[in-house]
Amino acid sequence: MAVLLGDKHRFAVEVGDWVDPALRRVDLWAADQWLTCDDNLAYVKQFRRAVAGTAVWVRSGHGSPLPFAGLSPAATHRRLSTGIGDCEEDYEQFWIFNRWGPTTDNVQAFLFRDGDHLVITLQFWREGHLVKHPEHAGMVFAVEIQAAQFAGILEDLVAVLAHGEGLPVIM
Repeated sequence: MAVLLGDKHRFAVEVGDWVDPALRRVDLWAADQWLTCDDNLAYVKQFRRAVAGTAVWVRSGHGSPLPFAGLSPAATHRRLSTGIGDCEEDYEQFWIFNRWGPTTDNVQAFLFRDGDHLVITLQFWREGHLVKHPEHAGMVFAVEIQAAQFAGILEDLVAVLAHGEGLPVIM
C-alpha cells in the first residue's frame, strides 16, 4: 500500500512497496513533474538519512536567496547550471536533492529561500530522458512552497521510512 505525502502540483512523495530488505519504491514530484521516473528504488538507510538532513537544514532557516538581481528563478537556474561567473562553491549552496542518491540524480535542482518561502527549480538532464520526453529539453520547472510545508513533508517521509524499517526516526 502506497503512502502519498504532499501535493504533486507543488511537492509530493509517494512511498510504495519494499522491493527487498534494503530497497523501497519512492516516487517524488515537484511542479507536476515525476522526478524519479528514471530510478524510483531508494536504498532506504542512505535515503532516509539524506532526507532527514535536508529537513533539518530547511527547518533551521538555511538556504540562500536568488543570487542574481532581476533574473527569474528559471533564468537563475540556467545561469547557475552553466557556471557563468560563479565558482562551484557558490553553485553548491543552492543544490537540493543532490545528496539523496541515485533516485534523484537525473535532475538538476536548486532551492532558493526568501524568509519562509522557498522556490525549487529543476531540469532533467539525462539524454535518455530527453529522448523519451523531448518537450523537457531545455525546460526549467519551478515551484513555490512554504519552508514549513516542505520540511513537514520531508519529516513525514523520514517517519514513514523509519516505521517501515522498524527503526527510530532520525531527525
